[in-house]
Amino acid sequence: MISENEQNLYSRQIMMFGEEGQEKLKNSSVTITGSGGLGSPIAIYLASAGVGKIRIIDHDTVALSNLNRQILHHHKDIGVLKVDSAKGKLNDLNPNIDIETFNETLSTDNIKNLIDKSHIVVDALDNYHTRFSLNEAAVQEQIPLVHGAVEGFHGQVTTIIPRETPCMRCFISKTPPKKTFPILGTTAGIIGTMQANEVIKYLTGSGKLLTGRLLLWDGFNSKTEEVPVNKNQYCEICATE
Repeated sequence: MISENEQNLYSRQIMMFGEEGQEKLKNSSVTITGSGGLGSPIAIYLASAGVGKIRIIDHDTVALSNLNRQILHHHKDIGVLKVDSAKGKLNDLNPNIDIETFNETLSTDNIKNLIDKSHIVVDALDNYHTRFSLNEAAVQEQIPLVHGAVEGFHGQVTTIIPRETPCMRCFISKTPPKKTFPILGTTAGIIGTMQANEVIKYLTGSGKLLTGRLLLWDGFNSKTEEVPVNKNQYCEICATE
């Protein structure tokens, strides 16, 4: 049930989704893998929307070089675990929801346990090696996954529904090298907000998801492009699922 306080807090959303849609958000569990440039806006907007349980996984501590784009974290948080910094901000933003944090590095050993019982998982990672592990676990556990990635002025977003859509390996066959890449805070904010929007649409059953489509954002030229992505019948991850 939506309380009177929640009806007031989410009144503008309830005009769109109805109380039934708001209850769906309240009863949902979302896992965000990372609380950095992408994870910050994702977490902020999902918390603001009233997603009832948000699980955040991150192993890092806040550094000065994070602060140009990782808007969950402030100067006073330098040296603090990112999950602790994130939890404090999100609890202040919306005390009606449950924030669960894990100060862990994602690996093939723990990834399935960490995303267990999630209604949807959000890829807010910064390297493809871990992304592919997350993609594989999500496909195997049949948990929808919203992928996002950024570099410089550019970013991309797609939504993966296991057994229905292409997975990440269908359209990115080789693992890009791990590197320190340039990034503008606004790029992470735009892509992260798009990812949060996909989550909200999925949980409420609203709109058209970015399934089978890779949205490319070119912030330098203020352009978006959609590239169709098809299921690879020989994909080592999803072809047999």
